[in-house]
Amino acid sequence: MITDERPRLSPQFVFRWEASQDAYILLYPEGLIKLNPAAGEILKRCDGMRTADAIVADLDQAFPGQPEAIARDTQAFLVAAYNKGWLRST
Repeated sequence: MITDERPRLSPQFVFRWEASQDAYILLYPEGLIKLNPAAGEILKRCDGMRTADAIVADLDQAFPGQPEAIARDTQAFLVAAYNKGWLRST
């Protein structure tokens, strides 16, 4: 599990809200990735300052009621995002 890492966006990606897509997106030189709402909420918090645990805590506070699901899904997303090169640790 990635708990004490401080994830941040890799420099080749740009993360932003795209009104025309009605979604958060990741832009990269070859195209774009439209993110689902949960992925957008997680990536918004990947600022290189917060640990993965702090991101989970913040999400749990913003969306109370299912702390175990939030922790599990956030960890799974972070692992996938690291593996795809979207994130790196500071």
